[in-house]
Amino acid sequence: MRPLSVVLALVSFALLTACASTPESRIADRRGAFNAYPAEVQQKIRAGQVEIGFTDEMVLLALGEPSRRFTRQTEAGETEVWVYHDNGPQFSFGFGMNSGNRHSSSGVGLAMSTGGYDPDERMRLAFHAGRVTEIDVRQR
Repeated sequence: MRPLSVVLALVSFALLTACASTPESRIADRRGAFNAYPAEVQQKIRAGQVEIGFTDEMVLLALGEPSRRFTRQTEAGETEVWVYHDNGPQFSFGFGMNSGNRHSSSGVGLAMSTGGYDPDERMRLAFHAGRVTEIDVRQR
């Protein structure tokens, strides 16, 4: 197999696996729970949207697993916070060259990442007693 074909195959595979979890695939995994929700909730879940009052299961169907979870303690009690990041693929390209004595070499590289060191936070959801009580969405 030629090197370019290998690179293209790897990039294609990575793109397909990065996009594997969608609201429809999550709904298919939990069809019984999804069917029990009212039509307006089902419509929001299919669109990947959440609203105040959603349960954690509804949020998992709409958005999938959060990037991280933590708890916040206040006078009002304990709140669980879920954070979602933009974890789309990020591409980079590099070229390097080296020479010394009578030898020289060069190389080209292509890399793909699904997050990186500090991915952009896009949404935070706060839960109290198992229901969404706050939604923070980052404006771009």
